[in-house]
Amino acid sequence: MRRSRAAAWLAACALAASAGAENAAPAEASHARIESAIARVRPAQVQLTVVAQRFADGRAVRYPSGGSGVIVTAAGHVLTNYHVAGKSVRIRATLADGEEVPAEVVAHDPLTDLSVLRVVADREFTPLEFASGEVAVGTPVLALGNPLSLASTVTLGIVSNARRVFTDFTASRLEDFDLEGEPTGLFTLWLQHDALILPGNSGGPLVDLDGRIVGINELGGAGIGFAIPAPMAQRVLDEVLRHGRVRRADLGISVLPATKAGRERGALVSSVLSASPAERAGLRAGDFLLALAGEAVDVRHFEEVPELYRRIAELEIGSAVAITIERAGERRELSVTTAELDEAVGREAEIRPLGVAVQELSTSMARARQLPPRSGLLVTSLRAGGPAAQARPALQGGDLLTAVAGRTVTTIEALSEALAATDAEETLLALRRDDQLLLAVARLGAVRAARSGGELPRAWLGVETQVVTRALAAAIGRPELRGFRVTQVMPWSEAERAGLAIGDVVTGVDGERLAAEREQDIENLRRAVEERDIGQRVALAVDRDGRALTLETALERRPKSAAEVRSARLEELGFSTRDLTHFDRVELHLARDQRGVLVTEIVPGGWAQMGGLEPNDLVLSMAGESVDDVAGCERVAGGLAALRPAVVPVFVRRGPRTHFVFLEPAWNGAGIVAETD
Repeated sequence: MRRSRAAAWLAACALAASAGAENAAPAEASHARIESAIARVRPAQVQLTVVAQRFADGRAVRYPSGGSGVIVTAAGHVLTNYHVAGKSVRIRATLADGEEVPAEVVAHDPLTDLSVLRVVADREFTPLEFASGEVAVGTPVLALGNPLSLASTVTLGIVSNARRVFTDFTASRLEDFDLEGEPTGLFTLWLQHDALILPGNSGGPLVDLDGRIVGINELGGAGIGFAIPAPMAQRVLDEVLRHGRVRRADLGISVLPATKAGRERGALVSSVLSASPAERAGLRAGDFLLALAGEAVDVRHFEEVPELYRRIAELEIGSAVAITIERAGERRELSVTTAELDEAVGREAEIRPLGVAVQELSTSMARARQLPPRSGLLVTSLRAGGPAAQARPALQGGDLLTAVAGRTVTTIEALSEALAATDAEETLLALRRDDQLLLAVARLGAVRAARSGGELPRAWLGVETQVVTRALAAAIGRPELRGFRVTQVMPWSEAERAGLAIGDVVTGVDGERLAAEREQDIENLRRAVEERDIGQRVALAVDRDGRALTLETALERRPKSAAEVRSARLEELGFSTRDLTHFDRVELHLARDQRGVLVTEIVPGGWAQMGGLEPNDLVLSMAGESVDDVAGCERVAGGLAALRPAVVPVFVRRGPRTHFVFLEPAWNGAGIVAETD
């Protein structure tokens, strides 16, 4: 797999981030100026606590994350990194005075790794100002943020390079970063500095000694930090405040510096995307772009490539633009009509009825797969045992789902609507796999593990035993002793009422001596009991400390096992439960009449895991309503799904203590689960 220099920088920074670095303070950065700058910046500083999500095994997987941000408007708009907030399903902001408030996403811009949020608080803020113009190399800067999710810190450094770009190892093309699965940095001349940056500083402000924003910190380590320059951050903010999103024009070309081809003027067109505005206008790879919209194009160094891409992006979308090219020594005038730059990666979502995660096909994704744009939904992962995994033939990751029950599906909403509209027991799916066009039949609805319906009722003696082997008999000084030594007497059992005790050795049943001298004889007592009827009274021959006893007891119906009791999966909350068994009450030292449901599974990355629920917790109540059994648990969960509370307190017994956990589900309802942009 190709590894870019940008990726190498990322890896080096990540490995070195925890090592720290000593930064010598420039002489002109006096203590008084630093204190003044910090005092100006602190009120606008924000710590972000994020619940983020990815998709795996056909499910939405949540995980905790965090970063930093800076308030840039009086209304509470916050700038941070896309790799901090881009995959979020919930964000909370801790303000400078310690108040914690929700933060909502206004817009994401992966191409610059910026996100614009707004803190939800009934107050007016004092925003931090942007520095104007390009910052000079050697300028002292302060990096403020919340490294490792700790309280706010400040580090000091200088600007090392104000126009940093990354190329591949052969310096033959411009490279960008891949953060959170999205390319970023196409338009960016990075601000390189040596203020210490650690994980958690991402999205925090880089400021000058006047307390003005010169950049938004991106990543760092080993004494090297990178920030998104203030002019770019301000342009993104202004675009979002005007239009609610970032819009850019696109021609569909890539360029290299003209000097690569031995020229001083223009830019070498290295690629032209198929079906792009540039291709429709007649532009070809190998042409030299000399002028754009009447202004000269001179790209002699890689540092000038992002600036050309930015000029293209700032053209009016849908407008006819004059370009001048040179081809084979001949100058030509062309007119190209710009298109809107599409997102690089489509939205992804969990589709519960099918048991899959799917992703919308963006133009870039379609081109990479040589497919028409918006031609289907990419299957990114499947849930084991789900309808898609059990379809005939089974779906696979990488399949392109194109239709459900005859209805074309190109968006997440269209797929959800198609599934909701079909009530057939078996549903026809159309999909593309490589160059094949396949049809599959899927059985929709909840797919449950096959269950035999439970064992036939059998007689049971409420004890656990071990075989008295020859070696054990000799060790206890009773070499002649044979039988089954009682190791546990089940509470509330007929055996307990009959007086059986730990240490008793059962040697026979109803006058029939039991074979017991090898470990493999352990099943002989159970078989002798199960040959008899439930309720039948039997006489047990017992050796108790060398005394021969006969104890009479009634045989009971064997209590239900965990596989035989009712269970349920609470999809919205992210955990599975079952009713308590007799054996649970014994093993967990519970009272005979203890009510509740046992947590058997926590969905990885689900809301239960995020809230701290654990397997083997005994759920006693949810949102203040008692939970006696699985039927009651499903009833309570159904009521919560209708009410959709922001927080669900769950009261559990965990070992010998009780405990509260607080779940904060997204309540996405039927079908679609928490899609991300």
